[in-house]
Amino acid sequence: MYPLDTNCLQIQIFCIEPLSPTSAQTAPKQNFLSSSRCSQSKAKSLLFRFIPILVWIPKYPYKDWLLNDIISGLSVGIMQLPQSMAYALLAGVPPAFGLYTAFYPVLIYFTFGTSRHVSIGTFAVLSVMIGTVTERLAPDGDFVISSDNSTNATLVIDIAARDLMRVKVATLLTFFSGVYQIVLGLIKFGFVVTYLSDPLVRGYTTAAAIHVLISQLKYVFGINIPRYNGPLSLIYVTLPLTNIATLVISIIVMVTLYALKLLNDYIKSKSPLPIPIELLEVRTIVVSANCNLTGKYGVDVVGSIPKGLQAPVLPEFEMSSSIIGDAFAVAIVGYGITISLGKIFGLKHGYQVDSNQELIALGLSNFVGGFFQCFGVSCSMSRSLVQESTGGQTQLASVVSCILILVVILEIGSLFSALPKAVLASIIIINLQGMFKQFRDICHFWKTNKVDLMIWVVTLLSTVLLGMDIGLAASVGFALLTVIFQTQLPTYSILGQVPMTDIYRDITKFDTAKEISGIKIFQSTATIYFANAELYEEALKKKMGIDVAVLITKKKKRILKLEKKQKKMAKKEKKAEKKQKVSTWPCDTLENRSISVNMDMEQPGSGPEKHTLESLGLQKPNVHSLILDFSPVNFVDSVCIKIIKNVSRHTKALQLVTWSIIQQFEKGEFFGKTITKSHLFHSLHDAVLHCLGDQLDRKGLEPPVCK
Repeated sequence: MYPLDTNCLQIQIFCIEPLSPTSAQTAPKQNFLSSSRCSQSKAKSLLFRFIPILVWIPKYPYKDWLLNDIISGLSVGIMQLPQSMAYALLAGVPPAFGLYTAFYPVLIYFTFGTSRHVSIGTFAVLSVMIGTVTERLAPDGDFVISSDNSTNATLVIDIAARDLMRVKVATLLTFFSGVYQIVLGLIKFGFVVTYLSDPLVRGYTTAAAIHVLISQLKYVFGINIPRYNGPLSLIYVTLPLTNIATLVISIIVMVTLYALKLLNDYIKSKSPLPIPIELLEVRTIVVSANCNLTGKYGVDVVGSIPKGLQAPVLPEFEMSSSIIGDAFAVAIVGYGITISLGKIFGLKHGYQVDSNQELIALGLSNFVGGFFQCFGVSCSMSRSLVQESTGGQTQLASVVSCILILVVILEIGSLFSALPKAVLASIIIINLQGMFKQFRDICHFWKTNKVDLMIWVVTLLSTVLLGMDIGLAASVGFALLTVIFQTQLPTYSILGQVPMTDIYRDITKFDTAKEISGIKIFQSTATIYFANAELYEEALKKKMGIDVAVLITKKKKRILKLEKKQKKMAKKEKKAEKKQKVSTWPCDTLENRSISVNMDMEQPGSGPEKHTLESLGLQKPNVHSLILDFSPVNFVDSVCIKIIKNVSRHTKALQLVTWSIIQQFEKGEFFGKTITKSHLFHSLHDAVLHCLGDQLDRKGLEPPVCK
């Protein structure tokens, strides 16, 4: 240890002391035994963790929150009613099954969820993903039957059989997505959503909005287009077959909905309750029924809605192999949207949202919903905002909305049979305006982060052109590639000391930072692993201005030359010995002998002396110490250890700050006789002081002491 005159302070140099195995980690057997012990407190804690309703319902302040939750629940229920039937069309199933989806899964989430403000139920993005699968596995062409008349035989679609098969596909898909979510939640894999970055999610939902819009145009124009799934599936046009009556209804409904939404935004601050604009459009039921729009103009309507609840049915697993991949995509996307919005509300209102429990709650909602002929559920942004803005405080609001849906299912569902599908399609399209506003992200990401912009654009294009499933996989793959690409192009810099401080900064960015004579401090802003280890070594050579490999090669060549010269001199000496009869050496021979010793000629019983660059006639570099700053590095691999080991043969000190890095170096057999843990330091300043003190020792000088 050397107290050096730096900043006029007495500073001690500290090396990292290796931790004992007991302090580094606890034995796995002890961990397992302690975690597997059963007790009443552990059982109670486990029960409360998996069933959060047991925690908050006993503490529920009925006087303060109940009225707010009832009002919020009614508002969400009124909004949920037409949306659930509309999104059922997206999923490719009859509208009645949208009502079931708005009932059973919501009650399950009420029991197991941890977010107080999200509105679980049908969601456009998830519905269109499910609709892609249902129409792929149960296309119209598989249900064409012959209608025999007395004169002509025509081909028609057996709609009842087709819808039945699509319901089976949707429920099986929902069942498996629930299983995925439950398993991932139990193994605490909630962090998987972190791979869905915000630009990716926003680009994906924008692309999904385009898919939704295109899928609803057949209802807006009143034409029957079979959905084609695959690359370039959206390029398909049959406008000449437009049903004028259906188009007129769609335009009127969309204009009215848009105007009422603008009015809602205007009076939002003045009125606690929003105008139920979706429900107002249901008034077209009266017009449709009285004017017989179906019979006169061929307007497609919802049709009969079964009265009462459906009995639970076990999903049919014959098609399992065809939907396993789609189910995983539905599970991840549904969870990603739910947890993102849930954490936003949790942060705003000051409560914790458990990501793993949310995964389990959503999984149970889908798992149980699969038995009751529901399709996949997630969090709806529009309904969640209504639930929060109308004063909803807990998921009790969702129970109120479920009661409203239950009344419709049991009593008044048949009234919706004359509702034109064009009205439902118009509701869907107008509700997409929030997603289409995400095109503004292009300008935002252009100004803030070009990489995020690339992720957004690639996600949008791949999802639109390749489909929802392939597009999602391609988007995640591209996002991960951008991370790898950025680690391969970090910033490499030489650090200098800010005068009179122990702070070290990049000398190219900070004018006040000055290099310390004879010491190079090298830093990379990224972790070092196989993808960038060689780039790290090349950058180090470039920044130092010294190619050690070239110096070593030159040194070896000089040594070989010297050895040849020494051998020639030895032969001459032997010949001189034979000629000389005297036993004494001449002065010039003795002088030559001493030179040969100084030049490291091997002698019996003694090892070779080290050759220096000066003794070999080579120019010595002006750098005596190299410090590698490892503070940005959070892990290393075997390739990195190999590279650093090669570099460290000529390195004075390494600055390491994490015990995990030291452990990885130990496992990689990095340390040895030449490279010991005494070369590791907690800070750059400690490493610099060590190098300066060691250099003074070599020169035989006393280190200066601050008085």
